[in-house]
Amino acid sequence: MTTTEAALLAPPQRTLPRMLARQAAQFGDRPAVRIGGHRWRHADLPARASGRAGALQAAGVRRGDRVAILAGNRPEFLEAFLGCGWMGAVAVPINTASMGPQIEYFLADSQAALLVIEGQYLARLATADLSRTALQRIWVVAHEEGTATLQVQGLEATPWPAAGDEMPPAEVGPADTLGILYTSGTTGPSKGVLCPHAQYYWWGVNSLRVLGVRADDVLCTTLPLFHINALNTFAQACLAGCEVVFEPRFSASGFWPAMHACGATVVYLLGAMVPILLAQPPGEAERGHRVRIGLGPGVPGQAGEAFAARTGVRLLEGYGSTETNFVIATATDSPRGGVMGWVLPGFEARVADEHDAELPDGEAGELLLRAREPHAFASGYFNMPDKTVEAWRNLWFHTGDRVVREPDGALRFVDRIKDAIRRRGENISSFEVEQVLQSHPAVATVAVYPVRSELAEDEVMAALILREGLAPPPLELAAWCEARLPYFAVPRWFDIVDDLPRTENGKVQKYKLRERGVTASAWERTPPPRARRG
Repeated sequence: MTTTEAALLAPPQRTLPRMLARQAAQFGDRPAVRIGGHRWRHADLPARASGRAGALQAAGVRRGDRVAILAGNRPEFLEAFLGCGWMGAVAVPINTASMGPQIEYFLADSQAALLVIEGQYLARLATADLSRTALQRIWVVAHEEGTATLQVQGLEATPWPAAGDEMPPAEVGPADTLGILYTSGTTGPSKGVLCPHAQYYWWGVNSLRVLGVRADDVLCTTLPLFHINALNTFAQACLAGCEVVFEPRFSASGFWPAMHACGATVVYLLGAMVPILLAQPPGEAERGHRVRIGLGPGVPGQAGEAFAARTGVRLLEGYGSTETNFVIATATDSPRGGVMGWVLPGFEARVADEHDAELPDGEAGELLLRAREPHAFASGYFNMPDKTVEAWRNLWFHTGDRVVREPDGALRFVDRIKDAIRRRGENISSFEVEQVLQSHPAVATVAVYPVRSELAEDEVMAALILREGLAPPPLELAAWCEARLPYFAVPRWFDIVDDLPRTENGKVQKYKLRERGVTASAWERTPPPRARRG
């Protein structure tokens, strides 16, 4: 029996409390979690969850109440998440990059009754109007001023309490909401994704299936727990009976030493992180590790090949979103790279036009997805029925991603539909322009996006981070593009920058670049006559 087969649970058991009870019975004294200097066994986790649930209940939290969590990768974060799932409350993770106005929005929109906040973020509440929220209580984790109770806008902020009396698990079902996870929200207010217990279960099953996770593996992630990627690593460890290590944050220089120190065998990276690691000077640490495989969605093909050559670690490509699941992936024996992968069992995919009609192979359209298993996808957007209907119309979830299906069934990413640039009457894929610039030996990271021209149409702009010690003139970069792109897709503006605006998990926030527009430091390429005529 494979690890995946052993992890399969009957539909009524696809809940977090049932997962915790099962792992404690099956895996007992095996190590389960390393986080913030703490080590927990599989047998410890039901008590951790039930004791925290008891403390939540003593604080007035009831089944269905929302509990917001604003903290880094700390044991308190994970314990609060497990406690909510155990008692039937709903965890609301908040991005640690959020400032006062964003925190106020998340609290007000989710109607959270309790906020768990790390002390270093407490000052951010000064610019949030908590009177607009339903907040009743604040728990402060690791506050520098000790254990004193604080008053925050009339609310009592008390230190993180000890575990309460253990309580039996609530009778939650696979459709009940486990968490509300907020999307980035580039064109409007962030949407709170309603994630049921069974969706979390399937994230774990599908991920361990793709990665071949075994009971003797050590999973390690530097990604933040407020996103599904890192939360999912706990589900994998829970179902497979292995151990997961949560590092505090991603560090380019410290990544490989950290992997060596914890004995990691499986790692989790995102597209932007791999070029950053490759920009580091080669060293022995890149080979002095036990890592056998990694997950690297969105990693450029050439970067993935270079990463494997330098580190010996093969990165698998994949696709998933907060609203869906891990639905598309490559495998170690995939016939080729350069694609997101193939649809996993239990899911269906369609490449569709603007009317949701299926398109033939080779033609780009929007990726639509649906699940065959009940509650394997999110159940909608909290307090946004109109957005829910729009996204899930015609019984398919509309991803907003433009893809192409190849004749062998592989799906290739083209761009976000909203990232498409229309210039001189032509549609330009920002992803394709980025791939060309990324292939230049001096370019470490690049983001391509539209800016408005004097003709009130899109112009193409590229912001680039160069590799250390290399400084090609922008004219050279423009010539590189001219030799590899249609004339209308060559950027008009090149901006060499030290960094790009990013989310906490490394995703470039292109909307901030679009809002910033053409900067004073940008170099303008003189368009060739053909381009000027349009």
